[in-house]
Amino acid sequence: MAERNHDIDLKAAINAISDVVQNRPRPIRQMDQIYMKTGDMVLQSHLVAHWAKDKQLAFIGDGDAISVCVAYLRERGIIEYGPSRIDVYDFDERIVGAVTRFADKMRLETLQAHLYNCLDAFPVNTVYDAFYTNPPWGASNNGVSVEVFTQRGMEAIGYDGEGMVVIADDDGLEWTQRVLANTQRFAIASGFYVSKMMPRRHLYHLDDDPDLMSCNLLLRSLPGTIPPMASESITDLSRLEHFYGRSQHLRVRYIREKKRLDYGMAHEDEYCFELLEENL
Repeated sequence: MAERNHDIDLKAAINAISDVVQNRPRPIRQMDQIYMKTGDMVLQSHLVAHWAKDKQLAFIGDGDAISVCVAYLRERGIIEYGPSRIDVYDFDERIVGAVTRFADKMRLETLQAHLYNCLDAFPVNTVYDAFYTNPPWGASNNGVSVEVFTQRGMEAIGYDGEGMVVIADDDGLEWTQRVLANTQRFAIASGFYVSKMMPRRHLYHLDDDPDLMSCNLLLRSLPGTIPPMASESITDLSRLEHFYGRSQHLRVRYIREKKRLDYGMAHEDEYCFELLEENL
């Protein structure tokens, strides 16, 4: 797959991505929500649009809002291609609501979002051509959290198609190497192979490790792969330990949105007015 980042108006693309960022809810760190930096979002969105051109694409979680960027860049005419359909599956109702509102406001007819927890059996109403996931990176569980999200992506495409998995990539950190190796082993055991790896591609707003980067791991199903009988809920407690980091086990089914927020504006609970004297 050839990379194509030279044929877009970067200023227009960055301005469009800033619209998406303004709409995005704030990350919840204890749920391992860490957002990609804007410049890398531009390049990643362009890459995903080209990779998934004319495909039905499922996002298994999408705190970064790459799904929205891909659809919006195409709608604005900044790129001329992209998926024919994009569905986002996320357990954070704030993200689902933000995607839905932005898609409605900007008339992004190819984009939808659904409330879904990867613990549950994946809904079988649609079989997609490709999946994308940027899961919890599994520093404290050897990548089991990556495997869970990747498994749901494989189920979304009926174990027949392609996937892009975004995970930590740092030659100086043993845990990232272990997770990469375990993810590749899991893919092979599931009837997929690594068609390409794009190392050290993205930076994040991560205070405790601002230089930690991630890679794109591209998977493709082997011809003749026989899928499991049916998607099932995950009940094995060993797969849920340290899911979002050390001692952060997967106990939350959904993150609920308490109130509708205008994400591009300051919240009323963040400020108050101190008024001028009346005689001024």
